[in-house]
Amino acid sequence: MKQAFDFVEMKLPAKSEFVGVLRLTISGVANRMGFSYEEIEDLKVATSEAITNAVNHAYFDEGPGEVTIGFGLYEDRLEVMVADRGGSFDLKEVKEQIGPYDEKESIEDMREGGFGLFLIDALMDKVEINNNHGVIVLMTKFLYENEVGQNDDQISTTQ
Repeated sequence: MKQAFDFVEMKLPAKSEFVGVLRLTISGVANRMGFSYEEIEDLKVATSEAITNAVNHAYFDEGPGEVTIGFGLYEDRLEVMVADRGGSFDLKEVKEQIGPYDEKESIEDMREGGFGLFLIDALMDKVEINNNHGVIVLMTKFLYENEVGQNDDQISTTQ
């Protein structure tokens, strides 16, 4: 498996006013990697949907918490992880426990009210979810469209 050549992690308060901070960060990271303007806009919308879900639903009964966002920068892709529970990412553990998003799965089964999974799925090349302890959404955007689905070193899925 290829290793990320860079990994960036940030924690933000689960408050709507910090969604813009994430959008600026993803824009900067994706621009540095060479993504097009349209791809950067897709990344911003998809990650905004994921973090907005955490802000709106994850800590509803408990008061504000924090959201952890991880960016895995590979030669051929950007992986963005958004987690609404817990500490830092153990990349190996996340990848072992995460599975593909199933369009047949009811969004309501994942979390009351759901979130923009259909939009995220449409904008990203690959979407995987772990909802065992909170929700981790792992979104992949390939730098070159022809790379989609051709690499065996993509995130492993376990069922």
